Amino acid sequence: MTWLHLLSYFFGGAFLANAIPHWVSGVTGRPFQSPFATPRGEGLSSSTVNLLWGFANLVLSYLLVCRVGTFDLRDTLQVTAFGLGMLALGLFCAWHFGRFHGGNAPEQP
Repeated sequence: MTWLHLLSYFFGGAFLANAIPHWVSGVTGRPFQSPFATPRGEGLSSSTVNLLWGFANLVLSYLLVCRVGTFDLRDTLQVTAFGLGMLALGLFCAWHFGRFHGGNAPEQP
């Protein structure tokens, strides 16, 4: 295993983290931000666009994790790289989309 495999697993985790909200928005029929909206990444895209974008991210995640090297769920280093990718993109999305959905509001006592 090389560091390139770990980098691939990191980005595979990031693409999976990105696939989830788009897929869920698509199957529930709700519009959501996507790179195809205007303004880019801030405007809302249709549920169909989000479903397709979520599916594309899922395919990319599969290719990066399952088709590069030999990903092993019992290998702590590989799972850590994958999990850090999910965490990194998840934190970015929470910050970015929290501006639009009230997720960055201070907690009330």
